[in-house]
Amino acid sequence: MRRPYREIFEFFIDNFKTYKPLLSAIKNEYEVTLAHQKKTIRALEPLKAMVTTASEECTQQILALQEKEKDEINMLKQEKQCLLKFIDNIKEEKNSLQTQVEHLQTSVAEEYTRYLNEYGARKLLLAKLNDMRNEQLDMTRHQVQDIKGEDVVKLTLALKVAQQDLTKAQVKLNTMIADYGDVVPRRDFESLEKKYSDLLQEMKTLQKDFDQLHKEYETLLEIHRETAEERDNFCAELQRVQCNYTPRPNWPKCSEVIPGGADRWGCLAEGKSSDQLVDVLLEEIATGALKEINVFPGWGKGDKVPVYLRHEGEVKNKKLTKKDVVNILKDVWKEKIALEQQTGKRSSLPEFFLSYLQKKYGDATAMEWSYTLYENMRLCRSNHVLSSFYNILTGKVGEQQYHGQNQLISNLQKELAACDSSNSGSLTSKQFSMALREAFPLKRKESIQELVDASRYKLDSTEDLIDYISLFKEDEEGNAEPFVAKLRSQYVREKQEYLKQLKSKLGDVIEVKADDLKGAFCTIDPDIDDQMVDTYIGLAYQVQREQPGQEVVPVETTLERLLAGDVRRVGPSPREQSMAGFEGE
Repeated sequence: MRRPYREIFEFFIDNFKTYKPLLSAIKNEYEVTLAHQKKTIRALEPLKAMVTTASEECTQQILALQEKEKDEINMLKQEKQCLLKFIDNIKEEKNSLQTQVEHLQTSVAEEYTRYLNEYGARKLLLAKLNDMRNEQLDMTRHQVQDIKGEDVVKLTLALKVAQQDLTKAQVKLNTMIADYGDVVPRRDFESLEKKYSDLLQEMKTLQKDFDQLHKEYETLLEIHRETAEERDNFCAELQRVQCNYTPRPNWPKCSEVIPGGADRWGCLAEGKSSDQLVDVLLEEIATGALKEINVFPGWGKGDKVPVYLRHEGEVKNKKLTKKDVVNILKDVWKEKIALEQQTGKRSSLPEFFLSYLQKKYGDATAMEWSYTLYENMRLCRSNHVLSSFYNILTGKVGEQQYHGQNQLISNLQKELAACDSSNSGSLTSKQFSMALREAFPLKRKESIQELVDASRYKLDSTEDLIDYISLFKEDEEGNAEPFVAKLRSQYVREKQEYLKQLKSKLGDVIEVKADDLKGAFCTIDPDIDDQMVDTYIGLAYQVQREQPGQEVVPVETTLERLLAGDVRRVGPSPREQSMAGFEGE
């Protein structure tokens, strides 16, 4: 390959005799440099093979570890199911024993009552037998006296002695009645004491239940108040919309003017609302007009002009397709993430965007590519790849939100793959729903059902297997499946609800301090840690973690900054916890 150049260079040396020594020196220096480069390449060949071998070994080790962890996870899940069954059996046995104890207590009480009655009856019978025996003895004595005769004096003395004994007994009886008239039997006292203890314990339990119910009542009352307020707002908004609504457009007419006809318009309009269809129609009109523009006017080189648009004069339009724009932006993200992982530092997207275009297309045409990409991103707002890059590039949204959404989707893919024990790429609706609950424990049941419905939009009602791998695919223009779109919309909606609770907790204040904002975060999200709170405070006040912001910032500015960043709830809200406890009771 270099021989023709060498021969041409020697020809120049022979013909230009005046510069022959200088050209010969240049040629020799080139030859020495090329020889040195060849030697360096030969020396690095074994190192390249070694790096390749080490990479393959690391890949195999990673796969082996993943397979081992997968088996351990399955074994732990089986052990969990066995323990749950064992706990259920113990609870059933406990209930059975409790029933037997209650039955035995009832039986013992009945036997005790029966024995007590029998004891009283026997005492009465013995007293009656003694009376009958005494009467029999008296009759016998009278008969003997009648036979033998009685001494009148002796009977008189016996009568006096009996009267004295009767008087003593009467006095003693009156004394005992006076001393023990208010005393109850020990058996009755112990019975009443036990009954009092039972009633006291029952009263404490009822008081505790009453306090819990009162607390839940206060919570439900607060929820009812907020719900009534939301209902009133929705009613007012509904009345306003009903007064201002217009007839629904006949959207199929657009297929007559859209390139590609009815088929392409059907693909573009599938599953979109009227507002989204307006955006799609405007994009089609704008992109069609953009292709007819040959040059863009430069924005100038002022300080207020973004660094990637600083140019004087006209800029040529590259007339890219949406597919080309999507591929370029994805490559920008890929290169930026790789550079940040290599250096360990975050770089500014506008500056990296310009450096990437200059490195790939040269300084001369970098601005042409920059202006063309910028105009396509500005017009195509329904495409997630273009709109998210545009919002981050212009500073409307923080870059952390983009990485946060990607991490959310990546975690869900790992959870679904972990539930797919057969590696078939499909899950049943029940398995898919359980995987969603494991990946998103804070989502409501309605949100989980929305994701399940979005995953089944192509399935018949009789099919139960969901191809979860195809849910994360994108078409050539970067448009995601409805499942991923629903996941992203829920991310935005949940963040807005989180910040709405934060604003409600702050009250009607116009400005807020960092300590007050931190307290509000800890109140609406009790499980949040100090590191995460410091991150949110730094995002709201545009300061570092080690610089606690003591300045006062307007509440609206704080909420706008938090809305632009990656702000998410860490744990369940106090309202949801109380509702879960109420449902458990």
